[in-house]
Amino acid sequence: MYLPLPPHHFLVRLITVATLSTVVAAAGVWGDELALSSLDLSSMIQEWGSPGINTSVAGKPLSIGGKSFTNGVGTHAESSVTITLYGAAKRFTAQVGVDDEVGEKGTVEFSIIGDGKTLWTSGRMKGGEPAKSVDVDLAGRKRLTLLVEDSHDGNGSDHADWAQSTITYQGKAPSIPIEPAVVLTPKSSPQPRINGAKVAGIRPGHPFLYTIAATGERPIIYTAAGLPEGLKLDSATGIISGALAAVGEHRVTITAANSLGNATRELKIRVGDLLALTPPMGWNSWNCFASEVTELNVRDAADALVKAGLRDHGWTYVNIDDFWMIKNNDGNAYMHGPARDADGKINANKKFSDMKKLTDYIHGLGLKAGIYSSPGPTTCGQCTASYKFEKEDAGRFSEWGFDYLKYDWCNYGDVEKGSGLAYQMKPYKLMGDILRAQPRDIVFSLCQYGSEKVWEWGAEVNGNCWRTTGDIVDTWRSLRGIGFSQAGHEKFSGPGHWNDPDMLVVGRVGWGSSLHPTRLTPNEQYTHISMWCLLAAPLLIGCDMTRIDSFTLSLLTNDEVLAIDQDPLGKGAWRVASGNEFEVYSKPLEDGTMAVGLFNLGEEEQTVSVRWQDLGCTGRQPVRDLWRQQDCGESADGFSASVLRHGCVLIKVGKPR
Repeated sequence: MYLPLPPHHFLVRLITVATLSTVVAAAGVWGDELALSSLDLSSMIQEWGSPGINTSVAGKPLSIGGKSFTNGVGTHAESSVTITLYGAAKRFTAQVGVDDEVGEKGTVEFSIIGDGKTLWTSGRMKGGEPAKSVDVDLAGRKRLTLLVEDSHDGNGSDHADWAQSTITYQGKAPSIPIEPAVVLTPKSSPQPRINGAKVAGIRPGHPFLYTIAATGERPIIYTAAGLPEGLKLDSATGIISGALAAVGEHRVTITAANSLGNATRELKIRVGDLLALTPPMGWNSWNCFASEVTELNVRDAADALVKAGLRDHGWTYVNIDDFWMIKNNDGNAYMHGPARDADGKINANKKFSDMKKLTDYIHGLGLKAGIYSSPGPTTCGQCTASYKFEKEDAGRFSEWGFDYLKYDWCNYGDVEKGSGLAYQMKPYKLMGDILRAQPRDIVFSLCQYGSEKVWEWGAEVNGNCWRTTGDIVDTWRSLRGIGFSQAGHEKFSGPGHWNDPDMLVVGRVGWGSSLHPTRLTPNEQYTHISMWCLLAAPLLIGCDMTRIDSFTLSLLTNDEVLAIDQDPLGKGAWRVASGNEFEVYSKPLEDGTMAVGLFNLGEEEQTVSVRWQDLGCTGRQPVRDLWRQQDCGESADGFSASVLRHGCVLIKVGKPR
């Protein structure tokens, strides 16, 4: 059995007797009773707002069913908090219900879980109903988890109160554990290493841009043996540019060298009809800036991809989402102006002074630029979109120099009525054909949330990637619901055509409001990146790149993990095994090995295993831990690991050919 190293384990804050006395006095806790509201609830996960300490989630006095309470915690579904009990707790008591501030709108369900076992549930509770009394025996329990769920009808107005909530204990006081952000990715070697995509696609006669992604001590000098006529390499930056007229494949030996040595790798350049031969990797503005995005934000993100070294690990795209275009009914005057020019071509708003200069700037850094529109008359944010101007807009995007288009379904149904497969395909087929006719390559990203099984037909409309789900948010429920619902889609994934389970929610996010660190725990973030790489999903960072922290950077710069996503074979992972709150996924790789993810979806640490026979292999197999970049020895029959709550272990199995 392979056991993860100790740093993976939770670090529990210890409260000294002196500190405890202070907390008890300040919180008004007497004897062996501890009010839930006296604990540090900063790690409490909820899908809206922050925990209300002795108030509702909206900051008002606690009130359930017309009865007021002076003590408790106000939260919002979905929410959860886990408390360490040290085996010293006796009982948990509370009065629970929907806060009166939402009237009769909210519907929630409370659950109390001890050591992974459900001890009590409220059933469905509606706004206006009286509080339900809770009295749960905690004798011998080590962990207590308090959950509020949305009763399966959406979480609008789900303001939930744990009123008069108290833990009775004897001995060590309960506390809330902190899961440390342990960096598993080793630091890059000062010796050169070539990273990123091993294959690039281009259409005949179109502009080509590829940056050799390499880590190591600077300066690095780049060379390319066998570079075809029509392309040139900047030896100081590693940027390959130009154009190729004839269909075919070119095998180029690229080298990165510094004073400590050199690294060499083959790059395949395929001239033909397929783009995005590996899943796109880059940044998108939405999860961070949303409607507030500006040209400066985009430039800063491009600069940060270079400064933080992400470009050296293969991150390529800098994509503008909604709100770059005109919206005359917006309160922000910078959004106002003529929606289109005299030729019907779409205009940018005043927040974007010159789109061509912006893409030139991005291209000058060796990166690519993406843009956003919708097939309806307006976007999701009610800005000008492409309905009836598809040809003009595609031409404008090409003229400006964009390399990627995210095309969002929003508001198409307001002007074109219908249902079924043909209805869903129509606007994407139209834009896909027009993009295909442009004089530059534009990766086409379909965003219609998986309607009519888009993974089965996205390639038919010239799509290069397609959203398979609704929008992701930075909660475990969202991550789990999206990431582990992709089984079966893998058969439709491959070079040029990728299933897209939405963007990454690591780092500081906020969707245009006050930015906050992702609500995903560190283990959940490891699960997030591991699963997306196994799925061969597009990897689009959604955080503020100018304030990226060392832990987030470590998640995004592990070349052995990223190589699973960028593997040229282009296979998506399939579910190998599943059971009591665990799942195992496997993905075949070009070199004959297998990437395997062992996932613990439960609330308690557990052992997760994979058998070689389930992977289609026999005999002793070498195993490598990809996050730690460490060999784990050989195993005859399979592999087991102790996996922490909501965490994963990502391994590579087999000997490369």
